[in-house]
Amino acid sequence: MTEEKQRKEVREGYAKIALNKSSCCGSSTSYEDSKKMGYSEEDLKTAPEGADMGLGCGNPVALTSLEEGEIVVDLGSGGGFDCFLAAKKVGQRGKVIGVDMTPEMIDKARENARKGKYTNVEFRLGEIENLPVADNTADVVISNCVINLAPDKKKVFKEAFRVLKPGGRLMVSDLVLLKELPEAMKKGMNSTSCVAGAIMKDKYIETINAVGFKNVRITQEKSYHSEDFANDPDAEVLTFNPKTNATETKKVSELDEKAKQRMKEILEATLSINVSATKPRADM
Repeated sequence: MTEEKQRKEVREGYAKIALNKSSCCGSSTSYEDSKKMGYSEEDLKTAPEGADMGLGCGNPVALTSLEEGEIVVDLGSGGGFDCFLAAKKVGQRGKVIGVDMTPEMIDKARENARKGKYTNVEFRLGEIENLPVADNTADVVISNCVINLAPDKKKVFKEAFRVLKPGGRLMVSDLVLLKELPEAMKKGMNSTSCVAGAIMKDKYIETINAVGFKNVRITQEKSYHSEDFANDPDAEVLTFNPKTNATETKKVSELDEKAKQRMKEILEATLSINVSATKPRADM
């Protein structure tokens, strides 16, 4: 699949999510699931209704130590949930810029901003491989379970490096692999699947180092889905139907044994990580 076709599939898939016609990995993330990702009850209660769309795999905002007056750029901002949390931390002297390539997501995020009366948040339409943000703009770049969907991850990190000020911080939550998935299994995934574009953990870290970031470290890692998920007959997953050439949402109880085994392999191979890094200062 070409990179442009992959982006087109992701854009179309997330347009459906924005219009509440689908979700990225099956059923929407529940209140309790969001708390397990690191969000507090206050986070979930204060953000505008509809902003938390269950699309993340961690909480990058909680780990960035944001300060009042800072400028934050969110890569793949979706409904704006992390942007709104960041906006409260940086205050009116600060600013948050959310970037997303799906027009429907931008519309949803802007509507959420209006509902929540956020005046220090701005949403821009654009690809994270070509950020519509000037050089040396941000104090912090965040992203939550989005870079794994990008065809060219190195270009994404180069762009993050470019828009950060010297001394700026990168903090991302993302999905990586502990072991390579069989090629046949990858081909059966839709581009909007949470693990379709995930790469090996070591390669992910190497890519961040390769573009010039320093102090790259994994601050937290955990299994993306617990064993409870695989054993919950009512849990929902996305499956690919070769007859219709489309993805379908099914309950675990509806899967045949082969599909259940495939799902288990994917869950065992997938890891959610939080990664931090720093853009060197000019005098370093």
